[in-house]
Amino acid sequence: MKLFLDERCNPRFYLDNTLNAWLWPKLLPNLFDQDESMLFVGSGTRLNSSLPALTQSAKRLIIFSTGAGYGRPLQSIPASWQIACVRGPMTAAVLAQPAAAAITDGSILVSRCFQPSGRRTVKYSFMPDAERAAQAQPVWQKICQQLDIGYIDPQLPVEQRLSAISETHILLTEALQGAMLADALRVPWIPLLAGSRVLQFKWKDWCAAMALPYRPIKLPSLPNYPRLPRLRLAHRWQRLHQTLSQTQELRIATQLEQIIQQAPTYLSQDVVFEQRLEQLDTALLRLLSQI
Repeated sequence: MKLFLDERCNPRFYLDNTLNAWLWPKLLPNLFDQDESMLFVGSGTRLNSSLPALTQSAKRLIIFSTGAGYGRPLQSIPASWQIACVRGPMTAAVLAQPAAAAITDGSILVSRCFQPSGRRTVKYSFMPDAERAAQAQPVWQKICQQLDIGYIDPQLPVEQRLSAISETHILLTEALQGAMLADALRVPWIPLLAGSRVLQFKWKDWCAAMALPYRPIKLPSLPNYPRLPRLRLAHRWQRLHQTLSQTQELRIATQLEQIIQQAPTYLSQDVVFEQRLEQLDTALLRLLSQI
């Protein structure tokens, strides 16, 4: 069985590839190989109309804790697909799956195979969306330095990413993966929203699975950030750090400071978190018995 990793995605922007490649071989050792006749689709927002074409070589496709979103929705579930579980109740509804199929995103299973140091040395840390980090990292680093808060590069290798999150008291995150990993490591988090391009469906889906509300706090958009994807790729924000005025930097820094002082933090209840872990464990054991 081969672990499905979407090779179309730029690894700088799509963090689920690196997390999946790290997580599942640890949880399911000696199970994965290069046999594409059976594919395993894990964490991430993959369930849309593009997936059947990307996995057409597989005679059997296993969906485990995956979410729906991006692109056009699936019109039907191919007969060769086995849905072990999905990310949340909204995904289950979109796919016309029973409510019991909705557990949570499998990324919380990092708690089964990563041991934090136990030291929380940073009071607040900020983790931007991966694309924004790739294109405007100097700006975010400067703002975080001004506020004396930690900056977590979402493109760090997985274990470094986990270590950085585990060593902070509160994580401010634009990235859903930041929230999921923080929750898995029992680090309170604050969801941020900058711009309208964030897929709120995936946030709401996962938050519902963890019995949490989704109430993001909006940040001012960075200047020169093109709205259209093609323009974003063309501009690459190459001169953003040169054109961002001190006034604009101050505005963003001021709002982040207000968020730190006033915003509520989120963390799933221990009983809910443990229940989701047990449900994922049970689903994995059931899956192993069927392979």
